[in-house]
Parts: sequence; C-alpha cells; structure tokens
Amino acid sequence: LWEKNLPAIVRSLLSSERDTAADRGDWINPSKEKKKKEENDVANWDASKVITFQVPHNAAVQIYDYKSKNSRVVFGPDLVMLGPDEQFTQLSLSAGKPKKGNMIRSVALLLGPDFASDFIIVETSDHARLQLDISYNWHFQTKDTNNEKEAAKLFCVADFVGDLCKSMASKIRGAVSSVTFDDFHKNSAKIIQLAVFGVDADTNSPKEEICFPQNNLYVTSVDIKSVEPVDQRTRDSLQKSVTLAIEITTQSQEAAARREAERTEQESRGRLERQRIEDEALAENSRKELLSLQAESAAVESTGQAKAEAFSRAEAARIEAEAAVQGATLKAEALNIETKSELERMNAAREADIKFALEQNNLEIDKAEKMAKIETDKFNQMVAALGKETIQAMASGPQDHQVKMLQSLGLSSTLITDGRTPINLLNTAGGLLGNLSQPQK
Repeated sequence: LWEKNLPAIVRSLLSSERDTAADRGDWINPSKEKKKKEENDVANWDASKVITFQVPHNAAVQIYDYKSKNSRVVFGPDLVMLGPDEQFTQLSLSAGKPKKGNMIRSVALLLGPDFASDFIIVETSDHARLQLDISYNWHFQTKDTNNEKEAAKLFCVADFVGDLCKSMASKIRGAVSSVTFDDFHKNSAKIIQLAVFGVDADTNSPKEEICFPQNNLYVTSVDIKSVEPVDQRTRDSLQKSVTLAIEITTQSQEAAARREAERTEQESRGRLERQRIEDEALAENSRKELLSLQAESAAVESTGQAKAEAFSRAEAARIEAEAAVQGATLKAEALNIETKSELERMNAAREADIKFALEQNNLEIDKAEKMAKIETDKFNQMVAALGKETIQAMASGPQDHQVKMLQSLGLSSTLITDGRTPINLLNTAGGLLGNLSQPQK
C-alpha cells in the first residue's frame, strides 16, 4: 500500500483527541512532536489510510495541491479528504501577553467573532510610560464562499493575530504620544477609540469598525482592561494625584453639602415665617366669618322660630297629602293587578277545560274507531277462518234436515205449526188447489 507522509505537527493537529476550537490556545512544539513521532507515533500512525479532517462550524481550511499548483478553501462544517499530492496549510499564530510569534499551530482558521488581548507600552508627551491591557473583538467576513479568490484572502496573512496587534499598537502609541498624561488619564477610552477606528469624514464621528482588506479581517470594538504606569515614580505621582483628587473631591463635596444645608435651612426659615403670616391671616378671616355667622344666627334666632314652625306645618301637610295620593295610587294599581290576575286565571281555566274536553272527545273517537276496526277485523278473520261453505252449511242445516225427513216419509208438502201461530187456511187451500188444477189445464 502507498503511504502518505505528513509532518509530525500535522499529525498532532489531526489527532482525534484535539478540539480545534477548545484547544486553539495550546502551544505545540514541532521538535517535541518530531521526537514523539520517532518514539511512539510510528507504530500507531497508519499512513496508508485516507487522511480526513472534520472542519468545525464557522471555520475554514486551505488545502494546497503541489502537483497542480492550486489551492482550495473548504468552509465548515464539512469533512475534508486529502488527495495524494495535497497538504494542509498550517497556521502559526501569535499568542500570549505581550504577543509572541509561533505560539499556536492550527490547521483550521476560526472565522470568529473572537477576541485578541495584548499588553502595550505607551509614552505620553510628558514622558509618562504606561502599560495598557487591551482586547480587540475581530471576525472574518467573506461575502461569497464559492469565490476561490475571495476565500483565498483569508490565508494571505500568515499570522493575522500578530499583524492585528502590531498595527493596533502602532496606532495607539502614535495617538498617546501626542497627549499629556492628565489628558490621557481623563479621556483614555475616547483617545484609543479614535486612534483605532478613526473618524468618519462624512459624519465627523468615530467609526464603528475597521477592516483589513488584505484578509477581510474586521475589528468591531476595543476593550481597555487596565492602564498601569510602568515607572515607579510615575506610579507614585499617579497615586498622589489620585489621592489629591479624592481629597479635593471630598472637600468640594463637603463644602457643597454645607452650602446646601445652609440654603435648605434659610429656605426652611423663610417658609416657616411665611406659613406663620399666612396662618395669622387665615385666623383673622376665620374670626371675621365667625362674627358674621354669630350675627346671622342671632337674627335667625329672633325671627326664624315662627317661620320654621309654619314651614314645618306646611311641609307636614304636603307630606301627608303626597302619602295619601301615593296610597290611593298604589291601591288602584293593586286592584288592577288583582283583576288582571283573576281574568288571566279564568281565561287559563276555560282554555284548559276546552282543551281537556277536545282531547277527551278525540280520545273517545279514536277509541271507537279502533274498537270498530277491531270488531271488523275480528269478524273478517272469523269468516275467513270458517269459510263461505261452512257458514252456508251452518245457516241451512235445520231446513235441509227437515226436507230430508219429509222426503224419507214420502210427503210432497207439509205444514207444521205449533198451534200458537195463526195460519190463513183459505189462502193456503187456494194455493194448494191452484197447484192441483195446473195439470188439468
């Protein structure tokens, strides 16, 4: 089987135990990795297998084909398989504070957003040296991932972290060197923001981000974690100035508090005096109203007794009349309600009686119709059950029996009576003679 050789550092980076995002801060020494390869990795690494790498989310990997002299960029999440003549592009990035080169080795380029921290030594115009701890928020921005030329820009800068920190440090040093220590101490955030992002020519306000067109790297914000003097003398001066500023602020606050207390006291005294004057004026007005009311009370007391009695009698009479009218009205309404209720009750009773009689008659009619139908059906069923011949035989049975008896006696005609039924013998004889005379004719 054909075996593909890979550098030891690439083998370590492709190890399944490493996480591209979580272990990006680990420093891998190439010489130590090479020694490990010679001692242990030869037995464990199978170079005949297909070399694969899982590109994590929001990351990119560049693969270079040494045979065709072409490169391709794969964006995650994706699974990459190397060809026979392809190799991964290794990234050697700066790390630590302050930044040092070749501290981080990686195969995948994380597109961010992420941050990079650095220590910067700056010097003000009055030769005060300060150490700044600054973090930059950055991310890569690629508009079209299918454009090979646009995607290849991401790997144009070998160490984008070091290049970013150096460029920002240069701008910040230049901006801080033109201001004094006091100005920088008061306006450090504004000075660094203007130094990093610059000023928009159209709006004359600080920009919100800065772009590095070489690799489409964007810096969106700057975080100033701490500002510390480097020289002990400067640190002591800063401590003294801070202490003096605190004392001055405390004294000014105490003076302001005293002035505020005096002003409040004067205002309180003025309000108290004014309130006293207003209370006296109100008391005089109340006294005046009291005298007026006392005079009116005396006048009413002298002349109002008779008027009050007359008014009360008239009011009592009016109340009695209204009560009588209201009582008569209520009685009339009550009588009207009783009459209507009785009329409605009688109407309801009549309607109920009529309805009961109609329903009873209908029930009797239905009963008679049903009984007649039952008797008819019973008779029809009896007739149908006996048959016409049977009924005829039952009806003519006695007469047929008598005829047969007479025929057996040899009589041609006979008359049988019980003696209680009168018989017209004349007509009977005439009938008999008539029957006898017919053969003679």
